[in-house]
Amino acid sequence: MDYILTEEQLMIRDLARQIAVEKIVPVRAELDEHNKFPTDVMKAIAQADLLGLYIPEQYGGLGKGSLDFYIAIEELSKACLGVSTTYAANALGTYPLLLFGTDEQKKKYLPDIASGKKYVAFGLTEANAGSDASGIQTTARLEGNEYVLNGTKQWITNGGEADVYTVIAITDKSKGPRGASAFVVDKGTPGFTFGKKENKMGIRASSTTELIFNNCRIPKDNIIAKQGMGFIVAMKTLDSSRAGVGSQGVGVAQGAIDEAIKFARGRVQFGQPVTSFQAIQHMLADMQTQTEAARALVYSVARMIDSGAKDFSRASAMAKLFATDVAMKVTTDAVQVMGGSGYMKEYPVEKMMRDAKILQIYEGTNQIQRTVIGLDMIKEASKAK
Repeated sequence: MDYILTEEQLMIRDLARQIAVEKIVPVRAELDEHNKFPTDVMKAIAQADLLGLYIPEQYGGLGKGSLDFYIAIEELSKACLGVSTTYAANALGTYPLLLFGTDEQKKKYLPDIASGKKYVAFGLTEANAGSDASGIQTTARLEGNEYVLNGTKQWITNGGEADVYTVIAITDKSKGPRGASAFVVDKGTPGFTFGKKENKMGIRASSTTELIFNNCRIPKDNIIAKQGMGFIVAMKTLDSSRAGVGSQGVGVAQGAIDEAIKFARGRVQFGQPVTSFQAIQHMLADMQTQTEAARALVYSVARMIDSGAKDFSRASAMAKLFATDVAMKVTTDAVQVMGGSGYMKEYPVEKMMRDAKILQIYEGTNQIQRTVIGLDMIKEASKAK
């Protein structure tokens, strides 16, 4: 389909595609096998100025919109979801600063983030605070001109590799979710360490660790927004990032389709390519139709965000939900189309299938997305009465 992309958006797509083909595809199996952070690939992405796509020009970025960013994520995801997760999580960690940071905080951090000198991570999830962000136990106590952080964050993407961490912690337990605040914490701050690197089923190129705070002291000025606004910072951050997870789903689904077609055209059974069998044709047709529908929804939500819409929580949840469910189904079907070969590590679709699963889980499970969508529908219907 023609999505009427601008010349700049087509250039971004082609540049990201070139990096995917030349830098990611040759090493994706090694990165996956050895649970290895994609340092060289991230350097190539930084050199192409793609790390600063969504950061305003005044802070060293390119000042582009959500659609431009999602196009880049999609292309990288076609090659390796682990790499695209590293790339996208950089933005996830940056959004609190972009949306709520002071001008001083933005001047301090954003230029280095845009240039790739510093990577970022978002510290929200804990053992008892996943989809239920209100279950946060990590605390931040104000002592004079410093906040003292104590607690542990779990399953943090880019953990250990990032230089900057935006962290949600409780500053007033008596206020529940309204007692949470957001902070920026630099790697190397005394009292801030990391747990073991997780051994995951998929997205193994992406680093996932615990963040451990043991009487970690940070300047009072490191608070993002105001005390008590942490839950709002977290929710607005996730609203801004969830449709981007949808673009990851579109990318890995399209990558799996491309691999399945390439294989099926060369696979001969009963004297003819398996693509000549109607059963395979119908599977491929459904896979591409579902992926195109997901792409249309993700691009539509991106344009909604870029138009300045104030409330896009439901739309972002729908894009994440639909596109990632499609990704899981399409990658599974790609393995089926390729038969026994699809199950082997020699071919990339088994990795794509393993990788795709996390998309239905992180940044709010798809069950939670359905709750978000449903409650918003009911709320809107109540207002209409």
